[in-house]
Amino acid sequence: MPWVVRGEFRKLWIGQAVSASGSAITSVALPLVAVVTLNASPLEMGLLSALTVLPHLLFGLSAGLLVDRVPLRPLLVIADAGRAVVLGAIPLVWALGSLRIEHLYVVAVLAGVLTLLSDTASLTFIPALVPRDELMQANSASMLNQTVASTTGPAVAGFLVQLVSAPFAIAFDALSFVVSGVASYLIKAPPKVAGPPRAKTHVFTGLRVLFGHRLLAPLVLSATIAAVAGAMQAPLVVLYLVRELHWSPALVGVAVTVVGAASVGGTLLATPLTRYFGIGRTYTVGQLLVALSGVTLTIGLAPFIFIAQAMAGLGMPLYGVPQRTLRQSLVPAELLGQATAAWRTLVIGGQTIGAVSGGLIAGPLGLRPTLILSSAGMLAGCLYAALSPLRSLRKLPSHEQIAP
Repeated sequence: MPWVVRGEFRKLWIGQAVSASGSAITSVALPLVAVVTLNASPLEMGLLSALTVLPHLLFGLSAGLLVDRVPLRPLLVIADAGRAVVLGAIPLVWALGSLRIEHLYVVAVLAGVLTLLSDTASLTFIPALVPRDELMQANSASMLNQTVASTTGPAVAGFLVQLVSAPFAIAFDALSFVVSGVASYLIKAPPKVAGPPRAKTHVFTGLRVLFGHRLLAPLVLSATIAAVAGAMQAPLVVLYLVRELHWSPALVGVAVTVVGAASVGGTLLATPLTRYFGIGRTYTVGQLLVALSGVTLTIGLAPFIFIAQAMAGLGMPLYGVPQRTLRQSLVPAELLGQATAAWRTLVIGGQTIGAVSGGLIAGPLGLRPTLILSSAGMLAGCLYAALSPLRSLRKLPSHEQIAP
């Protein structure tokens, strides 16, 4: 466990760990409710998947404005309580015999909005709870929650669905948000430090901050390009393994587990590698590993499939931890919520476009060519970062160099 998990940050970290585990269960159980319990069609499944990320695209900038204007601890508590109620309604409505696919649509949107607020607030909260020189370790610890949960969650979800049915498995996620809300409530939040007077902010302030900085601009552009291209690829991997390579579900499950296990290793290595190679190089190498994983998949031989999955899992935290830390260090505290939300709007919301494009292209072009095309897109994002000022960035800029 990363040594930075102490003080008030420990409470936030524990809440994140519990809620991430619950969310990993729901990520499997919710589609199973739609497929098994409600006999959803492919179109209904596609719509349900899109609605889970749509709030980032529609409300991301507004969420950042809210996060920067209200106290963070109450916002985290409210978001957790709201998700507990929204998700807890699924097993209740199912037990009453009234559950419909439309209920899942509403839950996907409401839970997505609350998750957007919670994630933006927690990322904004970390620099207030952790000294600047420990931000890298704190982000590694935070990302460790996600990687461990994504590794173990699907297996736990499958067991719970077998044991208590898919709707009631979601009740465990609802309960996890109760625990997370209590942990957030117990945080002794430091008072906000007033910064110098600034012009009135608006919904586009976060974008202005990101694109107005010589380091943040190439960071967000490279990440957005890579994320959109990666979203073209992600939904096709399982399809490729099953239809092109004729892998069994069990073998596919092993391949997915390799990604999670490698992500855990990458999360633990992110801080020491960043200190040794520098922030810019570690970020770029992480992107490069993920981009090349798609090309490696197309070789089609089992050893290369597992190597590709390991490359993807290892690369994600290697670029994720440095970029989070860099944003938190360079953006003024009073604008961090808006900058974080703007980032999520572009990088996560943009994945909606990538996922739809991948599905449209794979039909006429085929799965292998689409995997290569999407890898080329991710390599373009990596190349953009490598040719930018990020390439020579070894450590966090000093306070004197930070400019909003």
